[in-house]
Amino acid sequence: MLIHCASMDDPYATVEVRNPNGREGLFTMKIDFKDAHGFTMVDASHQVWVSAKDRATVRVAVAGTGRVDKIDHCEVDPRATADR
Repeated sequence: MLIHCASMDDPYATVEVRNPNGREGLFTMKIDFKDAHGFTMVDASHQVWVSAKDRATVRVAVAGTGRVDKIDHCEVDPRATADR
């Protein structure tokens, strides 16, 4: 779940990953940073360990684009992939 999209004041997106399972796991979340026309400027993924029946917050940098001022919104894949 997206908590905060990147901006000039804070060039990181903040995402919450929830684990409804009965055991901890490594999850990969995916996020797209988009401009006002819906064009994906940057797509990123990040892995995070989440305890059983818990949630973790991840901050994802808008790495190396130099175009943070052009980001209009973020889209997060609603399902993180369980890797382990």
